[in-house]
Amino acid sequence: MAGLQFLTPEQKQQFEDDGYLVIPNFFTPETAEKLRLRAVEMLADFSLEGHPMTTFSTGSGEDQKHIGDEYFLTSGDKIRYFFEEEAFDKNGKLTVPKERAINKIGHALHELEPPFRALSLSDDMKRLAHDLDFKDPRVLQSMLIFKQPKIGGVVPPHQDSTFLYTEPLSARGFWFALEDCTAQNGALSFAPGSHKKYPVNRRFVRDPNSSGTTFRGEKEHEAPDEEWRLAECKAGSLVLIHGSVLHKSPANRSEKSRYIYTFHVIEGNATYDADNWLQPTQEMPFTPLYTASAV
Repeated sequence: MAGLQFLTPEQKQQFEDDGYLVIPNFFTPETAEKLRLRAVEMLADFSLEGHPMTTFSTGSGEDQKHIGDEYFLTSGDKIRYFFEEEAFDKNGKLTVPKERAINKIGHALHELEPPFRALSLSDDMKRLAHDLDFKDPRVLQSMLIFKQPKIGGVVPPHQDSTFLYTEPLSARGFWFALEDCTAQNGALSFAPGSHKKYPVNRRFVRDPNSSGTTFRGEKEHEAPDEEWRLAECKAGSLVLIHGSVLHKSPANRSEKSRYIYTFHVIEGNATYDADNWLQPTQEMPFTPLYTASAV
């Protein structure tokens, strides 16, 4: 493992063996708080006027899918707001203040929101991409995910390459804790080694028969309970996620939110599938990490 620029040989080996790696203290608590407060500002400044009140769900069955409307499908080069499913009553009215109703903001924070761009395109990210063997890393699908108190939804087991499919497979997730992530407020769990055991045979694609999206292929893999490991982490931690590793998070029924920022990287030399839900635009192609400026 000669030539590593950020990871230790032990960290690189652990990532290759387990399919994920928790790096504590990746940035300072002060930086985590600065980013968290910017997220709070964005939630406060967000206006409900003209918003389609689009919810976001990772789905726990074939009849539960992401809301595949134009607002979602054209969000790859914009900053848009998606609600928690449980933020609404049966009549479609919000049951909590709007600041506590948003599930996530996405999907171009790495381009359009300066503090998140600075993190996403930093020299440390370039060094990490090098250590993860990227030749031409491209940044895409950046998100703030909030796991709101009491109503933060379940994220069932999934593989990120289901959503960002390339040939050969290349997706890697960079997941930053802006608050402490615990078993109570919805910390991630992983099935270590599942990236070597379970092939990616499920896809989340634009539906050719409608204006929305659909899952294609087989059902999501279900690892036995004993294979799962909880990955609690402190604010300031970075979690690296292999695109084929199974991971999940529970509902948040606690009084504390779980703010995180995340983006993904794919290999620019790989073939990005034209059926993927997220597509680059002429105005904003996927960001080339090695040549992009962080400011």
